[in-house]
Amino acid sequence: MKLYYAPGTISLMPHVALLESGLSFVGVRVDEASKTTADGEDYRTINPLGYIPALVLDDGSVLLEAAAIVQYIADRDPTGRLAPAHGTVERARLQAWLNFLSSELHKGGLGPLFYTALDDRAKDVFRQRLAARFAFLDQHLATRAYLLGESYSIVDVGLYAMTGWTPRVGFEIGAYPNLAAHYARIANRDAVREVHRIEGPVPA
Repeated sequence: MKLYYAPGTISLMPHVALLESGLSFVGVRVDEASKTTADGEDYRTINPLGYIPALVLDDGSVLLEAAAIVQYIADRDPTGRLAPAHGTVERARLQAWLNFLSSELHKGGLGPLFYTALDDRAKDVFRQRLAARFAFLDQHLATRAYLLGESYSIVDVGLYAMTGWTPRVGFEIGAYPNLAAHYARIANRDAVREVHRIEGPVPA
């Protein structure tokens, strides 16, 4: 398999999942600005929309969308540690959290704050939405170590990645101590540290 990734994006989630699963893969870095890979390939031949990540399977087919990719990886993890089993309510809860992260945190909160063309009044709307959603997460994490309870799963890395974007958009998370504790907890995982070492600093 090949994982196409870029530092500072949600591709961190499948990158960590692959390392934790022990599955064999090759990581291919993509320059988000030019849409070219480290070996000079046009990334849009992999994903015509140009966004990260993409997973090319051994048969040459391409899987897009981080939420789908991490579940595919988790279902092939021989230890079964990364996600609850299919058909269980716990798996449905994991999928609910993945949808929440994608729609409510990423596209509905953090993502628009990266747009320089968006004026401050418009950004304030998204900051208010983000504050409400982080408050909800902080309350949820007040009584559990991980989003699904006391068991770590791939969705925790998704939350970790997005929490890590907050300094880049000027959003302060100091008011959310349980969220901050979760971020520190995930940052200490060996696979997370290894992915940060591999990917290096986020381009300015």
